[in-house]
Amino acid sequence: MKFKAEIDVMPLDALLDPQGKAVSSSMGNVGLPEIDGVRIGRHIRLFIEAESKDIAEGKVDEACKKMLANQIMESYSFSLSQV
Repeated sequence: MKFKAEIDVMPLDALLDPQGKAVSSSMGNVGLPEIDGVRIGRHIRLFIEAESKDIAEGKVDEACKKMLANQIMESYSFSLSQV
């Protein structure tokens, strides 16, 4: 079976996010002063061939831990759907 994974990787809340802070600070300049607390991360989409959804979830989780997210500085979450 083939699955599609949608993965979001975000900086941990306890860490500074200079890019997010810069965007937050600029919101007033574009007429959106009510927007604050912007955090910027990454979105990753990948496809995986696996015998079951459980196996696919395990492989995606392993990919996140080994390569896609730095767990010292980032958290990740993902959703999986069959294609």
